[in-house]
Amino acid sequence: MHVPDGFLDAPTSLATGAVAAAGIAVALRGARRELDDRTAPMAGLVAAFVFAAQMLNFPVGAGTSGHLLGGALAAVLVGPYTGALCLAVVLLVQGLLFADGGITALGTNITLFSIVAVGTGWLVFRLVQRLLPSRLSMVPVAAGVAALVSVPVTALAFVGLFAIGGQAPVSLAAVTTAMLSWHVLIGIGEAVITTLAVGSVVATRPDLVYGARSVLRSRPLEVRTTGATA
Repeated sequence: MHVPDGFLDAPTSLATGAVAAAGIAVALRGARRELDDRTAPMAGLVAAFVFAAQMLNFPVGAGTSGHLLGGALAAVLVGPYTGALCLAVVLLVQGLLFADGGITALGTNITLFSIVAVGTGWLVFRLVQRLLPSRLSMVPVAAGVAALVSVPVTALAFVGLFAIGGQAPVSLAAVTTAMLSWHVLIGIGEAVITTLAVGSVVATRPDLVYGARSVLRSRPLEVRTTGATA
């Protein structure tokens, strides 16, 4: 879903650049409440994992590419603000060093990945989490649903931007069909990967999962006493 240079007109690219800058500023402030001794190392691991996963691209059509987004995964593991920063760093490195996504389209890509994908993933995760029983085993399930929804929603956001300022000689119907058909499939794959990744961390170190903190706080403390019996 990386948007290349020249795919959107200058006003649209400038507008998404402004949105991206504002979103990153908000994320920098919000990440102060999320980052601690446990979250900071996890943020680095999440960024590395998403970077590696996003390097596996395949053409979607109309000049765009498809791959895993990682927005819901990042939001659940390290929090929505820190997750947005992780995605922004990944996009910056990919654009500058690997020409994956245009430089002039960096604001557009950050808007789609860091704001739309992460934001949608976190909101859906919290909604599903409230509907499901408050158990650790439900955290990966909610994360998987969030990933499934966030991918096509992000694809729709891109279609909306293309409808406003698309420059490519491709019809809006063709772009919509290509993006939604492929990204529904990508969403299914991302849901599976997100569920497995979050589930593996929850099974070993649930305290490292930001999305599991509310569940851990609601669990009653276990007080164990030892004593001699006559």
